[in-house]
Amino acid sequence: MLTTAEACGRYARDESETVATLPDGVVIAKDADEIAAVLRVCAEHEVPVTPRGGGSGRTGGSVPVAGGIVLSMEGMRGIKELSREDLLIVVEPGVITGDLHALVEKEGLFYPPDPNSLGVCAIGGNVAENAGGPRAFKYGVTRDYVLGCEAVLMGGERIRAGKRTVKGVTGYDVTATLVGSEGTLGVFTEITLRLLPKPPEVRTLLALFSAVKGCGDATSQIVARGLTPRCLELMDEMALGALRANGAAVDPRAAALLLIEIDGDHDLDRDMERIGEACMDAGAIDVVVAQDAAQRDRLWAARRELSPAVRKLARKKLSEDVVVPRSKVTALLEACARIREREGLKMLAYGHAGDGNLHVNFFWDHEDELPRVDRAIEACFREVLALGGTLSGEHGIGVLKAPYLPLEQSPALIALQKRIKSAFDPQGLLNPGKIFPVAGKPHAAC
Repeated sequence: MLTTAEACGRYARDESETVATLPDGVVIAKDADEIAAVLRVCAEHEVPVTPRGGGSGRTGGSVPVAGGIVLSMEGMRGIKELSREDLLIVVEPGVITGDLHALVEKEGLFYPPDPNSLGVCAIGGNVAENAGGPRAFKYGVTRDYVLGCEAVLMGGERIRAGKRTVKGVTGYDVTATLVGSEGTLGVFTEITLRLLPKPPEVRTLLALFSAVKGCGDATSQIVARGLTPRCLELMDEMALGALRANGAAVDPRAAALLLIEIDGDHDLDRDMERIGEACMDAGAIDVVVAQDAAQRDRLWAARRELSPAVRKLARKKLSEDVVVPRSKVTALLEACARIREREGLKMLAYGHAGDGNLHVNFFWDHEDELPRVDRAIEACFREVLALGGTLSGEHGIGVLKAPYLPLEQSPALIALQKRIKSAFDPQGLLNPGKIFPVAGKPHAAC
């Protein structure tokens, strides 16, 4: 247990702009018994508890806004079982996602969810946030791979939900309720994940466009031709500018790009040709195909570095991972351009064009700009909802998006979710201040 301000300081924030809050203490648990003990003692003394995985969240989910104890999973990185026969793996919540990828792929297996922070984020956090990633277009998100879990409730009670089988409809789907609950219902101690056979072949190409509309047109054409890439990543003109400023060699003619990846055990060359044709028909100025794994890694390196690159554009940044129907991606980008011009702000977008999940970024340097940022964010959200979309695809609601939840969900639905929360956590001590709006709470640091 850590109690000094210096030791607790690194647990006061995550990778979002949520106001940092110093916890009263930090417990680095090593097993389920210690987690149960912490939740039992804290319930007895009415002390708030904030679960924490890798601390890489973008909406303040692991920031201890109510003080109390941060319960860190970094001491629980064990692999309990790997079954090739049943295509599953049982892990502790602190396992780093990238390490899990490397482990299963050595065995010829595949765990598809690939959040951009996979080198530092933890599986427990991925499950709590229902994380996605570029490969979600073909393979789905974290929820699609969670077969079951063990969790501890506030007060120390342990529950085991789910199964080890692909099929199973016994009772309510409590596992699915826990996945994406952002640490507000229970603390994971063990997670059973479904695996797939590793795809034998992977191909990657880069399509450059003179306008971002070409990216949307190309995406529609690719899908219309019956093709399902595992990744369809979009970057707009300002995102490319950030990459260039960060030293990436991006064709100066390009104002937008698509990074496209396919996999499988069939004739990928023919699929690559058809994708290239779709891009050219949509107005691509160039299509570059990676010839080997090294070139593929170089193409992806720019995407992986995009988030840190755009952070250099201003002192402060908020990234909103909104989702619209795939056919509405171009309309959303056009709406963002109007908002940017109206508010006089720096804004850019990149993300997963294949499933309509875009990361719209807002930048500012000074506190007096924040009202314009808030107006721009709300305007963006309203445009997303008008296009039939949703406020978050993979980052969760946390602290930052909590004030906007009523834009998407009715009072009756929010009240129902609060009753579910109360059934799991009657005292309201587990990760308080997340998901549901709290009056008067600041949501971003300036």
